[in-house]
Amino acid sequence: MKSAWSRIVALFTSLRLTVVLLVLSILLVFAATLDQVHLGVWGVQEKYFRSFFVYARISGTNVSVPIFPAGYLLGWVLLINLMAAHFYRFRFGWRKCGIWLTHAGLILLLIGEGLSGMMQQDNQMRIDVGQTRRYTESFRETELAVTNTANPGFDEVVSIPFERLDQPEPIQHPKMPFAVRTVAYYPNASMRMRSQLSNPPPAVATAGDGTGMVVQPLPVTYKDNENNWPTAYIELVGPEGSLGTYLVSTMLVEPQVLSFQGRSWSLVLRPKRDYLPFAVTLKKFTHDVYPGTDIPKDFASTIHLKSDDGQADREVRIYMNNPLRYGGRAFYQAGYDNNDRTSVLQVVRNPSWQIPYLSCAMIAVGLVIEFSMHLFGFFSRRKTEPEAVMS
Repeated sequence: MKSAWSRIVALFTSLRLTVVLLVLSILLVFAATLDQVHLGVWGVQEKYFRSFFVYARISGTNVSVPIFPAGYLLGWVLLINLMAAHFYRFRFGWRKCGIWLTHAGLILLLIGEGLSGMMQQDNQMRIDVGQTRRYTESFRETELAVTNTANPGFDEVVSIPFERLDQPEPIQHPKMPFAVRTVAYYPNASMRMRSQLSNPPPAVATAGDGTGMVVQPLPVTYKDNENNWPTAYIELVGPEGSLGTYLVSTMLVEPQVLSFQGRSWSLVLRPKRDYLPFAVTLKKFTHDVYPGTDIPKDFASTIHLKSDDGQADREVRIYMNNPLRYGGRAFYQAGYDNNDRTSVLQVVRNPSWQIPYLSCAMIAVGLVIEFSMHLFGFFSRRKTEPEAVMS
């Protein structure tokens, strides 16, 4: 047992393990850079860095097998290696406080990056001048919103993640008097009017606008300049049988509507929403360009922020490199539409956003302390050298 424990300690405190992990990290970054052409930035992050293994699908099957360690695994093993080597090799003392502080900053930096990868959410808010928003929308995730619109004072919404529609089991919720059953599920698709085709296939939808549409499945795209259009056929099943099959898609702007048991319902496939405990109203949007060009020089949004608890009620100007941080979120000025009336804000929710700043400060202070101690020691030795020669 002692020999086995010694081998484990020797492994995790080994400099060879550090070198191997760094080489594997370099290879991982190189492979991810090449694959970015096919998967895009977000796809590469999910496949190579925000997972424990890089998987590959066996040709002709749907079976995926791990083929290479990914970012989470390499990061955590490197963290364990750094902590084990530091506590095993270095003794605590004031002469080593610079090294301890520097290594603690490196450890905190690795932890912060891991937490950011697991907890960070990137959404956006598209808002027109004079409009008020209380939610942000995801860049990549989609949801099916089943809304009870019978109450004139508020809407009661049941949100179903789009990936849940890929499962065969019907979806039943206490707030819905019917079940949702998936007839067909397409992560990406195109649509055409049936009247535009000479020999259209039989209609899948039996109710709503989808009866006049033909859906063509498309491969999922990962390019940054292309969009996926999630689409699905869903059947609503009540206690007495089917209520009809509806087409839902992010390409359809207007929701599908129906009446059941004396109440009005709407169905819409939309970007996943994150509701806010405060309201944002766009008061003014401005942008400047460089003279003689269309290149943006500066663009800014003046918003009115009002929280539900009444603690915030003020105007804020959000512009390039000057975000608004409030409610655990950071609002960045990301873009605008050509009509200069629509502002696009990128909204980042990252509870660990302060950790990199703290870790970099710790590393800097640790290096300054270590360098200063060596510098003072050097001057001290230089000062005593002439006295030794005279004697």
